[in-house]
Amino acid sequence: MRTTTPLIRRTGWLLVGASLALHFFSVLAYARQPDLLAAYTVMPIWVWGGLGIFLSATAFYFLRAPLSLVVTAVWTLTILLGADEARVIANIGTPAPQPGEAAPVAGVKPIRVVTLNVATYRFGDPADDIAAWDPDIVVLQEASGYRVKAIADRLYGGHGDYRSFSLNGVATRWKITREVRNPDPRFLFFNHNVTIEMPDKRSIEVVNLHLSSAATDLRLWKPECWRTHRENRRQRHLEVAVALKILEDTTDFPGAQPVILAGDFNAPATDPIQHRLERDFDDAFLEAGTGWGDTFQRRIPILRLDQIHVTRHFTPVRCKAVTTRHSDHRLVVADLILD
Repeated sequence: MRTTTPLIRRTGWLLVGASLALHFFSVLAYARQPDLLAAYTVMPIWVWGGLGIFLSATAFYFLRAPLSLVVTAVWTLTILLGADEARVIANIGTPAPQPGEAAPVAGVKPIRVVTLNVATYRFGDPADDIAAWDPDIVVLQEASGYRVKAIADRLYGGHGDYRSFSLNGVATRWKITREVRNPDPRFLFFNHNVTIEMPDKRSIEVVNLHLSSAATDLRLWKPECWRTHRENRRQRHLEVAVALKILEDTTDFPGAQPVILAGDFNAPATDPIQHRLERDFDDAFLEAGTGWGDTFQRRIPILRLDQIHVTRHFTPVRCKAVTTRHSDHRLVVADLILD
C-alpha cells in the first residue's frame, strides 16, 4: 500500500484544482470566443482538454481520489460536445463520397464540388488527384491562371470552362456566364465570384474565398502574440463581411439564387467567423461529413481550414477531406443535391 504524505496530497489537490480552473477558462473562452482570446481559441479545444486530462490523471495517480476521475470525465464530455471533430458523430451511417462519378441519391445525381489550396504547386501538380473525384465544380486557391486552365483541360478535355483572378480560380464542366471581381484594392487577393449555368439552365453562384493567412505565433507568454491573433481574426471578419456584401450587391442573395461558398478560410471551423454564415449557409461537412475532417497540415491535420458552405437550396449528402501529396492542405469533396 502506498504511503500518502501531506505533500503528495497537496500536490494532487493542486493538480485537480489546476485542471478545473483550465476547464472553466476553456469553456468560457470557446463559448464566447472573444477576440481578446483569439490566441487561445485558435487551437482545437481538445488540445487544452488533453492537458486538463493529463493534470487530472496525474492527480489520480497521487490521490487515488474519485474527484480526479470526475474531472477527467467532465473534460472528456466537454471535448465530445465542443470539438469540431466530434460534431460529425451524428453523421454515423452517412456514406462517404467515393472516387469517380458521384453516385445518385434516390435517383438524383448530386453536384460534386471540390475545394483545394494548391499551395502554388510547391508540392507538385494535384490535377490527377482532383480528377480522381470527377468533380463538376473545382474551387482553387493559390493557383495562377494558367494552372487553373490546365486543371480545367485535364478534367474536362477542353470542353469545360474556367475563370481565374489573382490566385483564385474556378473550373467547371458547365458554362460560366458571369464573373465578379472584388473592386476593393485592399482585398483583391481573397474573393472571386462566378455564376455557373447548369445544363437545365439553372444557375449557381460560386464564391471562392482565400482569407488572410492565420497567425502562427503560439508564444502565449508574449503580449504581442495575443495582439497578433486578435488583429488577424478581425481582418478575416472584415474580409468575410466584404465578400458577403459583394454577393448581396451583385445577386439577389439572400434569395432565390443557390450559392456555394468555398475555399481556404485560414481559421478553424469553431472560429466566430462561422457565425456570419450560419444564418444563410450550411457547412457541408457538419451536415454530411464523415471521417477526420481537418485539412491542415495534411500530414497531421488538426485544423479544418478548408470548407464548403451552401445555401439551403442544397442538401449536402456526402462530404469528406482527402489527403493529397501535392499540397500542404487536404482537399474537400462534397456531394450536393440542388433542391
